Amino acid sequence: MNHRFFIDAGLAPGNTLALSHDEQHHARVVRVREGEEVEVFNGRGASFVAKYTTEGLQIIREAPDREARMAIHLAMSIINLDKFDIVLQKATELGVRSIIPLVTDRVEIRAERYRGKAERWRKIVFEAVKQSGRSVIPTVEEPRPLDEIVTRDGMKIIFDAEADATPQQPGNAVTIFIGPEGGWSEREVQLAREHGCAFERLGIRRLRAETAAIVATALVAARAGDI
Repeated sequence: MNHRFFIDAGLAPGNTLALSHDEQHHARVVRVREGEEVEVFNGRGASFVAKYTTEGLQIIREAPDREARMAIHLAMSIINLDKFDIVLQKATELGVRSIIPLVTDRVEIRAERYRGKAERWRKIVFEAVKQSGRSVIPTVEEPRPLDEIVTRDGMKIIFDAEADATPQQPGNAVTIFIGPEGGWSEREVQLAREHGCAFERLGIRRLRAETAAIVATALVAARAGDI
């Protein structure tokens, strides 16, 4: 059962639901056969096995739950758009619930370049969800200043090349922060400490921002048993 389809509706066994035009086209391209079992998800946490018919998808039973038990929110400094696309794809595959582009003191790219990219990002995230077997579509926020995001409630981990703190064991939810390649400013470090952020580093080598985002996400997910 390799084929997955998206239906923006409530899913329950016994229902027969029609595919959208795009998903009908996908079914033709991959040559799904009448009566073949496929998987259907709604992007809000429901995923079911269904039978493909000419009338639509007949929902049969729940599919295995592949969603992470811990909600990971990835907040990373604004980077080159092409590199950010890669982070979106890989972080989605790794199970993040949201991605937040950060405006930081040492960022080298203007936040305006990120404006109007919502549809592009939605497509990248959607395809990654579909490919990875997830049932929840993560959100991608508009660029936010670090000063705003760092005040949010919950566990927060700042990844910093200069940190030497003990690795943190996350609970049910965590926000992880990835800075620009120039590092965090002294002001940002102090602000993060004032708001209860833990500090960690990713090994002995300096990583590019996009690499650090993917490694940090995988590391935190692994600690929670989600990899």
